[in-house]
Amino acid sequence: MSYAVKEIFKTLQGEGAQVGRVAVFCRFSGCNLWSGREADREAAVCRFCDTEFVGVNGLGGGRFDSPDELAEALEATWQGDYARRFVVFTGGEPLLQLDDDLLQAVKERGFECAVETNGTQPVPKGLDWICVSPKAGASLVVVRGSELKLVYPQSNLDPESLEALEFEHWWLQPMDGSNRQANTDAAIAYCLAHPRWRLSLQTHKLLGIP
Repeated sequence: MSYAVKEIFKTLQGEGAQVGRVAVFCRFSGCNLWSGREADREAAVCRFCDTEFVGVNGLGGGRFDSPDELAEALEATWQGDYARRFVVFTGGEPLLQLDDDLLQAVKERGFECAVETNGTQPVPKGLDWICVSPKAGASLVVVRGSELKLVYPQSNLDPESLEALEFEHWWLQPMDGSNRQANTDAAIAYCLAHPRWRLSLQTHKLLGIP
């Protein structure tokens, strides 16, 4: 299988339970909830995405013809000690491309493997950390994992409707955009009233890093 990757970069994880951890991010191209083109946003299932995932022209991006070729690119991007290697597969929607063969090739190079997914696609074997970010109007296939991170608020998606799912960590992340402060205030109020949920901030944006 070949892989279309928008970008590969090394940074600090900015969100959720792994915040502050050094990671290589592998951002796959493509998503099943939005084309990534502004002309299609109003008709998309997910209309608030702020990530660029169209094409393969980002830093370190490209088309990789085999699992080993992509795994070698991730290893070269790490540029550090073998210990504590950590890769985050994201997108777009990474589970449209991430498969067992790629995970095996990456784990053979000593990486702990995480995914950030909208939860609408089956999860391959071998993942160490599963972060699901549900979207209103999209049916969840992934109903258990390491952390659930809900961008808040979303019309027609009440956090309470998700609480029967099986996750270790529960996060509300204020929706970015012109209403960010109001959304942050609403997320804080919800967490205070519902202590299962914790507030997740996009610290990479606050720090000005990728």
